[in-house]
Amino acid sequence: MAEIRAGTSPDGRVTYRETGAASDRAIVFLHGIGGGARLFDAQLSALGAAFRAIAWNMPGYGGSRPVDAPGIDGYAAALARFLADLGLAEPVLVGHSIGGMIVQAYLADGRGPAAGIVLAQTTPAFGGKDPRWAEDFVRARLAPLETGTSMAALAAASVMGMVGPDPDPAGVALARDVIAATPVDAYRASTLSMIGFDRRAALSAIAVPALLVAGSEDRNAPAPTMAKMAAAIPGARLLTLEGCGHLVMAERPAAFTQAVRDFAAGLPDARKAA
Repeated sequence: MAEIRAGTSPDGRVTYRETGAASDRAIVFLHGIGGGARLFDAQLSALGAAFRAIAWNMPGYGGSRPVDAPGIDGYAAALARFLADLGLAEPVLVGHSIGGMIVQAYLADGRGPAAGIVLAQTTPAFGGKDPRWAEDFVRARLAPLETGTSMAALAAASVMGMVGPDPDPAGVALARDVIAATPVDAYRASTLSMIGFDRRAALSAIAVPALLVAGSEDRNAPAPTMAKMAAAIPGARLLTLEGCGHLVMAERPAAFTQAVRDFAAGLPDARKAA
């Protein structure tokens, strides 16, 4: 297993964790709401022998500076700066949940290149056709904080509500720890940032290889929704993990790592296979 190193981008804005050598093809992991770079430690450790594997802390998380105007577009701009600051040419971008929304915005707005993308348990639109669903979702996520619930208490409840029936115990414990350490302001800002997000019309213009990863028990990004998303992206492949809820990197760490490894190794000019 590769040793994980902590880093800060040269401009001082973003903290991250990484393995591998600077000369290797880069795989960049983007976490979801309440997540953090540490959630991908299993992937970083396993992939570091063949790739430069990096997991960022999105703005406001893990010591990364908040963006001036929180929103998916603001996070996508921060991602573009981060990739440029690290000198990453055509990385493989792996976005989980809101991280997948950020990847979509990054591509749709032409902010930079990518060799390929993995969209894990995400959606092209927040709320779909019913704006009330989005309002209810945000209200349910933030209401406990408004009544004084701690992030630690929120973590204990939210993790068990997101996972499937048989998750990896160590992954569940890690997810609880990571969510408990999330700054309240970052959690609130990233939750609110999803309001109005809709990149459905841009899916057909995605021109890089794409792998979509769904969980059969995921209620936040249901597998049928991801199947429709995959059908709209030219040439995209869909992998559905049976029994998995919304935290694939924690619930099914080995299966998710293998999927990312195989995808990245199969891209044109991949420098190594695992």
